Amino acid sequence: MLDQATRREHQDTGHTKVGTVLKVLKALVLDYGGVLTDPGENNAPEPPLLTALRKVKTSGLKTALLSNADGWWQPPTAWQALFDATIISGEVGLAKPQQEIYLLTAKKLDLEPRECVFVDDLAINVHGAKEAGMVGVHHRSTESTLEELEILLAIALRD
Repeated sequence: MLDQATRREHQDTGHTKVGTVLKVLKALVLDYGGVLTDPGENNAPEPPLLTALRKVKTSGLKTALLSNADGWWQPPTAWQALFDATIISGEVGLAKPQQEIYLLTAKKLDLEPRECVFVDDLAINVHGAKEAGMVGVHHRSTESTLEELEILLAIALRD
């Protein structure tokens, strides 16, 4: 049985597991090409995961971009404020799926890897993140990824 303080803490969801997940997961880490840039199935005005990233950011969770791009590449200037950390392989000398790059990402967010959800369209990179201790989401479609993230983060990410 939940004590009164715990019940109040979970009153928005009515489910203790959702409240617990929300407290444990504190960051969303996204790959760029193939994930953040995926236009989705519904021809939305902007990529659906970019819209979701904005919602995650405004909900108070931390965000990061993790890309295997070379050191000359940067995300679009208009998107840079959406990230608490940007980790580019060519700049840090590490690449996905090396565990060290996921650990570095968590460190730059000032979090433990287990507090981060990582999304990538390549299964090998998701496995690397899981081995480093992150929660991994294999991006196959915007709808399935958004659905999974809504469950994990307990945030509505679709309009």
